[in-house]
Amino acid sequence: MQFRQQALSKLRSPEELDLPVRFARPQGALVLLVTVLVMAAACLWAVNGSVASTIDAPGILTHAEGSYILQSPVAGQVTGVLAQQGQLLAADAPLLKVRTAQGDRTVRAIDAGRLTNLSATIGSVLATGANVASIERAGGREDPLVVMLYVPGDSGADVPVGARVDLTVQSVPAERYGVLRGTVAAVGRAPQTREQIAAFLGDDQLAEQFSQHGRPVGVLVRLERRTATKSGYRWSSADGPPFALGSMIPATGTVHLADRRPLDWLLP
Repeated sequence: MQFRQQALSKLRSPEELDLPVRFARPQGALVLLVTVLVMAAACLWAVNGSVASTIDAPGILTHAEGSYILQSPVAGQVTGVLAQQGQLLAADAPLLKVRTAQGDRTVRAIDAGRLTNLSATIGSVLATGANVASIERAGGREDPLVVMLYVPGDSGADVPVGARVDLTVQSVPAERYGVLRGTVAAVGRAPQTREQIAAFLGDDQLAEQFSQHGRPVGVLVRLERRTATKSGYRWSSADGPPFALGSMIPATGTVHLADRRPLDWLLP
């Protein structure tokens, strides 16, 4: 009897249409509204906003014409060293005196420059073609320095000429004197081999270091001049370091690329 009454009651109102229905809670509507607003703002930023990006690369202070490795044209024993490391040399300046089977011979510089490394010493025996010195091509002490950065090969195409560069110099504490300012002057057309880097820098070890992760692209950075500083270059601090800079000093460069819209990262 009890079940019959429940069934009749169900038939009289099968869908319970007389009961109120709650479609959404107020908290849920607020969450939905916030989500829509956030998505709209993200879309607007993706189209009209911009993202700054940078590339970090190792490099070295040098002169624009680079260096060369001097090789001995004769075989024999070194009996005299005629130049000192760091000395400015004229073209054809004498470096070594070598005793050969045909008599004493003199090993001379090919081009003018600064002697950055002299590996031969008195008493050492040389073979023909042995590396005896590295000479940096420089017209004088007042020749401006540049920085050669070695950017990973797959990132070289992203570096534009004229890009701003901040340089941390190994011999200058950045936390005290700041970073060196520069601008990209030229970008290599193709990645360089270890041999090409060694030929420009005159240093096989540096070439090995810069090419250990693959063939990099050379990026030439022109330093901004400022006569008010001791170094003669512009720094992020007012005065920079209280001493002059020398060549063949390692540095790390941060290249500031052009700002891009977030939408550009999604488009092919």
